[in-house]
Amino acid sequence: MQLPTPRGPLTAALFERLRRSPHTFDPPPVPAGGPAVDDEDLQLALFACYELHYQGFEEVRQEWEWEPSLLAARKALERRWEEGLARAVLRPPSPPSPPLAPGVPMRRALAELVAADEGPRLSAFLARQADLEQFREFVAHRSIYHLKEADPHTWAIPRLSGRPKAALVEIQADEYGGGRVERMHSELFRATMRGLDMDDSYGAYLERVPAITLAISNTMSLFGLHRRHLGALLGHLAAFEMTSSAPNHSYSLGLRRLGGDETARRFYDEHVQADAVHEQVAAHDMCGGFVAQHPSRAGDVLYGAACALTLDRLFAEHVMDRWRRGVSSLREAREADLMAGSR
Repeated sequence: MQLPTPRGPLTAALFERLRRSPHTFDPPPVPAGGPAVDDEDLQLALFACYELHYQGFEEVRQEWEWEPSLLAARKALERRWEEGLARAVLRPPSPPSPPLAPGVPMRRALAELVAADEGPRLSAFLARQADLEQFREFVAHRSIYHLKEADPHTWAIPRLSGRPKAALVEIQADEYGGGRVERMHSELFRATMRGLDMDDSYGAYLERVPAITLAISNTMSLFGLHRRHLGALLGHLAAFEMTSSAPNHSYSLGLRRLGGDETARRFYDEHVQADAVHEQVAAHDMCGGFVAQHPSRAGDVLYGAACALTLDRLFAEHVMDRWRRGVSSLREAREADLMAGSR
């Protein structure tokens, strides 16, 4: 993957630095104002910083990953995003980390949080009404995370112990295909992309996805890279698993309606079965076990779950709003740009 086109002064300055050998520099100022979740420049800059901890960029030297100047710049970006994320998720006077009510098990608290979440039924639209171009757009958005699926949450494993650690390992082992490359969820998603005649290379649609799509990925990386966000990372994963089975069933139905074969649909069908089990393990054993060990961090778990639900709702609102207006949900997207070989 190569560095994308800058989307403002932050990314222009940052990418100019990253194309050179690692060196000391003063962090560029991070402008305030406007919702951080919609800030294209902020989200792309943060995504680029985080990507150095994954597969990186071809023209960026690996030594940049732990360069103190870049970490200082990332810290300023993270500060803006953490503040913006809290504003997006919590409406005053809600506290930053709402405590778990006395006598309420974590599994029940998470279930109530999921049940209270409301948003546009993107999955129902994809199942019944979306055309092939719209389904490809949806897959392009999701490719930013699904081509590295499970990786951000894996950072929690060495920070856990006992029952919650075992539970997370159980979930992640399934995500990575039980050691079989062809069953890894990222590889199953590649098969879906190929079945839709899309470019399945890592980061192929980074240029096209908007801030909200990057924000979803950035939040997982933020939680995964900082030990102080361990509870939020676990809550995020639990919400992810608890809201997965039904939508993935709808995605599979939609893809079958549009002519997708069994191989192309396997990614979604796999999640219908696997996540029905994962949600119980994540809510009860992983999050419940973590809170039993660390009662004071129950609010962190719930906050992480709320972040996952809120960002998914905002993503659905973005996509459905543009489709209702008859325009693409991607940035300057054209149908040809979603086809394999177009790059």
